[in-house]
Amino acid sequence: MKNTNIAGLAVPAGVVGIVMLLVVPIPAQLLDLLIIVNIIGSLVILLTSMYVKRPLDFSIFPSLLLVATLFRLGLNVASTRLVLRDGYAGEVIEAFGHFVVGGSLVIGLVIFMILVVIQFVVITNGAGRVAEVGARFTLDAMPGKQMAIDADLNSGLIDEDTARRRRADVGAEADFYGAMDGGSKFVKGDAIAGIIITLINLIGGFVIGMLQMGMSAGEALEHFSLLTIGDGLVTQIPALLLSVSSGIIVTRATADGDLGSAASKQLAQSSQALQIAGVAAVALAVIPGLPKLPFMIIGALLIYGGQRVKARDVAEAAAELTAAPPVAPQSPDSPESLIEQMRVHALEILLAPDLVDLVGGGDGDLLSRVRGLRRKIALDLGVVVPPVRTRDSVDLPRSTYAVRISGVEVGRGELPVGRMLALGDSLEALPGTAVQEPVFGLAGKWIPAELRHAAEMSGATVIDRVSVLITHLGSIIGANASRLLTREDVRVLTEGVKQVNPSVVDELVPGLLSLGEVQRVLHGLLDEQVPIRDLGRIYEALALRAKVGTDVPGLVNAARTALGPALAAPYGHDGVLRVIVVDPMLEQQLVESLRPAEGGAQIMLDPDRVDGVLSSVRTCVAVAEANGFPVVLTCAPALRSAMRRLVLLASPDLQVLSYTEVTGSGLRIETVGTVRDAHAIAA
Repeated sequence: MKNTNIAGLAVPAGVVGIVMLLVVPIPAQLLDLLIIVNIIGSLVILLTSMYVKRPLDFSIFPSLLLVATLFRLGLNVASTRLVLRDGYAGEVIEAFGHFVVGGSLVIGLVIFMILVVIQFVVITNGAGRVAEVGARFTLDAMPGKQMAIDADLNSGLIDEDTARRRRADVGAEADFYGAMDGGSKFVKGDAIAGIIITLINLIGGFVIGMLQMGMSAGEALEHFSLLTIGDGLVTQIPALLLSVSSGIIVTRATADGDLGSAASKQLAQSSQALQIAGVAAVALAVIPGLPKLPFMIIGALLIYGGQRVKARDVAEAAAELTAAPPVAPQSPDSPESLIEQMRVHALEILLAPDLVDLVGGGDGDLLSRVRGLRRKIALDLGVVVPPVRTRDSVDLPRSTYAVRISGVEVGRGELPVGRMLALGDSLEALPGTAVQEPVFGLAGKWIPAELRHAAEMSGATVIDRVSVLITHLGSIIGANASRLLTREDVRVLTEGVKQVNPSVVDELVPGLLSLGEVQRVLHGLLDEQVPIRDLGRIYEALALRAKVGTDVPGLVNAARTALGPALAAPYGHDGVLRVIVVDPMLEQQLVESLRPAEGGAQIMLDPDRVDGVLSSVRTCVAVAEANGFPVVLTCAPALRSAMRRLVLLASPDLQVLSYTEVTGSGLRIETVGTVRDAHAIAA
């Protein structure tokens, strides 16, 4: 049998054996062995609780607490049976009754009662209270932790596997503290049971010794009292060890290391504290009547330890100075400083002075979230976003932020201090300032942070300030991705394609297209919200199309055709792509009205007919969105680019795909609307 199978059977077999202890008599030698196992096992659990880094690393502890409590009660029953039947319960109990307490009934009773008071009044009550409060706070914090995990996942800070693991940890933490809240009641009940069992043994032993064993009253009292006290001690000591273990587990608030390492590190963090304590110990030695040698020894050790800590701090500071030599500050009028001030940054976030607290430490601050956003956009769009410069600006009003691209402001919003943004339909009962969410235009309120739980209970979605800014920044970057894609970025991306597909790059650049022309094509794709992650396929399409012509609109359309399935896939739902089509007669008229222009072909119609077409587009989109499914507009390939520029006036978020892009997607096409000339119909 494998070791894993043996380990899996050990606990069930042990629990069955504990139940047998309650009903089956056992010899005194076996009882000695089980008592030793109980004491050593409790010591192992105590030491394990000291060396775990976080409570969840010992998540089996509440169940062990129950099994160990049942084991002790079984030993109590077995030992009571032997004491009352034979007047002898093994060498361990006899040794505790004679050697440990000195053979004195009074000393044994006092020690026993002290152990009971320590366990029942001090440790068990404290650990139970900590577990109860921990369980309550953990349950209250679960929604916030879940939303923080979702926000980190949406901003790209973590992947799906990490988010799933963190969600499982949050649930396991709540279950653990809830189990510890109940498990502490086992220990408290065990202490009460120990007192009752001890009284029963005292009275029962005294009666049996006199009536059945022919002892005198004094002999019976002395003999059975010492056995009873020994029995109580051998069970209360393991119970005390488990009570201490439960207290250590529920009071752990650090995961930097085990208890001993954390304690030694934190107690030795201040040399002044150790030296003052040492001086105080030496001063106490001067008081008449107090033993001088222990105080002098302890004081000298503390002063010596304080000196060692001080020397360590000095050495670490010197090492830091050596590793990072100070750099002389530049003059504000130096050419280098002026050039730095003149430089226009590609992407900037300006914060009002009262918002600088957003730029803090840890994984949840603005800077780390921006890094995660850059990574997410790179994976989604295929664009490497330049580093985002974050600085404060006294020119901004309070609680205001602004986003700049190449020195030009492209977005602005507010992040009131101490507030959170609640989004939902039923916000009337919540106090706060009504606003409109900057990205999706949703109605919301900036509510006090302390009302977050109440808002979530009312069905609102609550978002922290950093998440609001990151969402707005991501929307701005997505809308202006082409402005952020520089010539140098295109060169780096092309070099990356060359490493895996050198033939297509050698054929395309610079033989057919220059790097600048490739940049213009990529700009055109990004302007139409087409990701450029699959650069190998894009370059292959450009190499074929460039042999016919190098006009940018034609190259963009060729790249889109190559990416057709990937363009339609995001808008499919359950294998169905819902589309709005153009009336065939209107489509023919629009194709005939196309006129060449510098930025691509334009639809040349009179304003009234343009208004009629846009009105029909808006109506179709409104009907489709009412059903809750994504929708796209389809038209002839020759009309697609001009049609997209036209519908931007009516529905900026509506995607326009050509028939070739839609038919190659592998999705089932379902027509949900038809664009007609509303002006002509009315006429």
